[in-house]
Formats: sequence, structure tokens, C-alpha cells
Amino acid sequence: MTYHPLPSAFTAPASKSDLSLVRLLRFTALVVPLAAAAQPMMAYVPALLSRHYGIPLATLGMLFLVGQVINSLLDPLIGTLSDRTESRFGRRRPWILGGGVLFIVGSAMLFFPPVGVSTVWVGAGVLLYYLGTSAMGTTFMAWSGEASGDYHQRTRIASMFTLFSSCGLVVALVLPAIADQLRPGDGPLRLTLFGTLVLATAVPGLWLSLTAMPDRSPPALERHLSFRASLAAVLGNALLLRVLAADAAVTAGQGVRTGLLLFIVTFYLGRPEWAAGMFLFQYSFGILSAPIWQRVGLALGKARAAVLAELVQSAINLGLLFLTADRFWLMLVLALLQGLSQGSGNLMLRSIVSDIADQHRLATGEDRVGLYFSVFSISVKLGGALSVGIALPLVASFGFDPKAAVNTPEALHGLLLVFAAGPALAHAVAAGLMLGFPLDAKRHSEIRRQLEARDSVAAAALVPAE
Repeated sequence: MTYHPLPSAFTAPASKSDLSLVRLLRFTALVVPLAAAAQPMMAYVPALLSRHYGIPLATLGMLFLVGQVINSLLDPLIGTLSDRTESRFGRRRPWILGGGVLFIVGSAMLFFPPVGVSTVWVGAGVLLYYLGTSAMGTTFMAWSGEASGDYHQRTRIASMFTLFSSCGLVVALVLPAIADQLRPGDGPLRLTLFGTLVLATAVPGLWLSLTAMPDRSPPALERHLSFRASLAAVLGNALLLRVLAADAAVTAGQGVRTGLLLFIVTFYLGRPEWAAGMFLFQYSFGILSAPIWQRVGLALGKARAAVLAELVQSAINLGLLFLTADRFWLMLVLALLQGLSQGSGNLMLRSIVSDIADQHRLATGEDRVGLYFSVFSISVKLGGALSVGIALPLVASFGFDPKAAVNTPEALHGLLLVFAAGPALAHAVAAGLMLGFPLDAKRHSEIRRQLEARDSVAAAALVPAE
């Protein structure tokens, strides 16, 4: 294989001065449409297409399930291919741009369906949406890991991702309330508002992110590796597997809480009027979590901050065991605290993936950041699947039935137990997995020093002699 060097502007990681606040804000702009589309696409689009456009609910469920499966299968393939891509525009930009176009077209088809929309139209929209999300999201995460080689700057980048994601999610959650005030029960209006938000942020977001900074490609010794080598690079990396397992546990805990929150508010606390508002209440405080935990990460280091974050969230969830119907104030307090710690563990773990990729490149010469971020996204989806697959059957085994007019005290107690203890246990497991994690700031600084020295030698060897 012949290595084709890229222009010199693409061969060094960004320095601290490269990552000004304005540059970082521009770079992370693409997070907003991704977050703004994700929650409505799962929580609202299938229900509204079924109720107002006549698409069978079972058909919609199958279409979105197939889309999720395709999305999951494509992530590692796209991550590997983007690692291998060489072009005058960089290796991540072409994938993000192409994926962004598919994302925009698919979103437009689903959020702005024509009158008499067919199943074929919806299926095509779902396919394009998930193809675009995978191509754009996976490579964008990988690029974020390459935007800086500095240990703490990577925490700053990940915290900005968390902040923008929270902002996009909060705005998306406000839209149904606006629609209900304008025209209650108007499903097409909800879809229009969701779609307008997504498209209005996706087009400028693509431009801002793609032009914010160079798409650098490190002079790796060898990037074109086989599938078997890619699999070995994942399964043979003990630190990566620890982070993936921890993130799956974090996501599972979050999924249990999210999946059961409406049941707790409606049935256990008897406050159905707060069923949707509780999400908005919690996620609104989540906007503050990114700057808080960025400072914690800078002070303690990413791994220790992740442990602290997971122990805090475990304690908050254990506090839910003391909920009673007349202690709604406690639910509000714990939701506020949950919001302030929202995504804290995910933030640190996502930032650590870049450091692990650096260590792997130093040891092997293989540049695998795209692959590693793609399997990281799979761990997120695996955690979400585990939460649904375990929590819902478990609460049903306690006798809870959301269709029943009245649930027994035992069933409601079982619901609370799973809602509180399940996430508490999951977050505690994540903390245990990250305890004593050896790749800290000092070790990573030495890795970067050796990489930069080796890369300088490699770059010099590519310069033709005078």
C-alpha cells in the first residue's frame, strides 16, 4: 500500500490556541440538529404518523427497528472506512457532508410527510435518516477526538458536545407544549415544528462544523487494515473494553430511568399533569451540567471524574427509594440534581476514547480513532436496548400494568424499586469499572510526546530531498 501524504496543514493535531471558544462553538454546531431530531424521531414520529396519517403502528415499529439495526451495523463499517479515507478535503469531511445530505433528506421526508403518505415513503425516509445519522454522527465523533491531542482540551470538547446536545434536546421538548397551546391535538403541526427546528439547524450546522477547523490526518504507519485486524484492535484493547462496558452500564441506567419516569409520575405519584413536564424540568438543568463537569474533569482527570459522576448519580437514584405520593417535592429536588449531573459520565468516557486511540497508535502504528468511536456508539445503543429489555419485563413481573385502572401497592412498590435501584446499580457498576483506570493525564502526555516525535520523523521522510 502506498501512503499518500496530505498537505502539511493536515498533519498535526490542533494546538490549544486553535481551539478558541468561537472555533469550538462553530465546530460543535452540528450536535444541535442531531440531538433535536433523535428524541422526536423515537418518541413522536411513529405515533403521529400512525394516528394522523394512517400508517399501521406495527409497520412503523418494524421500519424503525430495521432502521436502528442498519444504523448499528453501519457504525463500525463507516468508522473503519473513514479511518482509511484519503482526499484533498480530509478523511472525515466527505463522510459528514454526505451523511448530512442523507440526514436532511430523510428528516424532511419524515417531518413533512405529504397528504396520503405511503409506507414506501416512510420506509425510504427512515432508511435515509438512519444512513445519514450513522455516516455523519460516527465520523463527527471521530473528528472531535482528533481536534486536539491535549488531554484536558478533549474534556473541553466533549463538554461542549454535551452542552449543545442538552440545548437541542430542551428546545425539542418545548415544541410539543407550543403546539398544544396553538392547536391542541394537531399532530401535523408538531411534526412541522420538529422538522423546522431540525432543518433550520442542520444546514448552517453542517457549514459551521465543516469549516471550523482543518480535518487533519495523522501520518499513521498503516491505515488500510483487514476486518480481522479491526476486530483484534477492539477485542484486544482491554482499556477500550472497560470504557465500552462502563458506558453501556451508564446508558442502561439512564434508559431505565427515562423509560419508567412517565409511569412513576403518572401512577406512583399520581401527577399525570407532570408526565411530560418532568422531562423538560430535568433536561433544562442538564444544560448546566456540561460546564460543571468540565471543571471537575479538569481538576480530577477524566477517569476519576467519571467515577465521581457515576457515584453521584447512583446516590441520586437511591434517593428515589424514599419517594411517596405526598413527597412530590423530593421528586423535583432529585430531578434537579439528576439534571445537574446529566451526561457527566458519558462526557468523560467519550473523551477517554481519543486517549485510548492515541495509546493504540503509539503501540501499533494503526490509526483507529474512527473505529473506536464507532464501537463506542454501539455501546450506547446496547445500553439502551438492555434498559428496555430488562426494566419493562421486570416491572411487569411485579404486577404493574399501565393499562389497568388501579395497580396494587405491591406493583407500584416494584415499579419504584426498579426505577430507583436499577439505575443506582448500573451507575455503581460503571464507577467500579473505571476505578483505578491507568490512562491519566501524565501517561497521556508521555504518549503524545512520543507520537509527535515519531510523526515528525515520518513527515520529514516524506519531504523530497532538494
